[in-house]
Amino acid sequence: MVPGDLSFDLHALTAKLDRSADRILQDGYGISYRRFRLLLIVGRLGAATQRAVAEELGVSEPSASRMTGVLVGTGLLDALPDPAGGNRRRLSLTVEGKEIVERCRTLLEQRFAALVERSGVSYADYARDTRKLLEAL
Repeated sequence: MVPGDLSFDLHALTAKLDRSADRILQDGYGISYRRFRLLLIVGRLGAATQRAVAEELGVSEPSASRMTGVLVGTGLLDALPDPAGGNRRRLSLTVEGKEIVERCRTLLEQRFAALVERSGVSYADYARDTRKLLEAL
């Protein structure tokens, strides 16, 4: 391996995984990976503002607002005025939103576990090392 290849390989892997996750979720549940991630983040943060979600997703607030509007329209997300006031809205998952998050998360986890198994890499080792990298960031 040539020095510096790992950083390129990690970016390429992430891009391929994102595209693959998008196809899997589109085919399975008719939702994009990006919208799934927004729902997942809201579920993990609890009642969250659009600003917090935008920061977690790494997108602009207008982009998060557009995605939020679509997800509210599909009944997967609630957006209520923030009790703190202002133009902020508090986002929370609907019952249907919680269900789709769990189904999508399970599907993606099963597919990723199968991919790791096919690669010959230990799932436990890969999970441990990935967590270590994330913690180091």
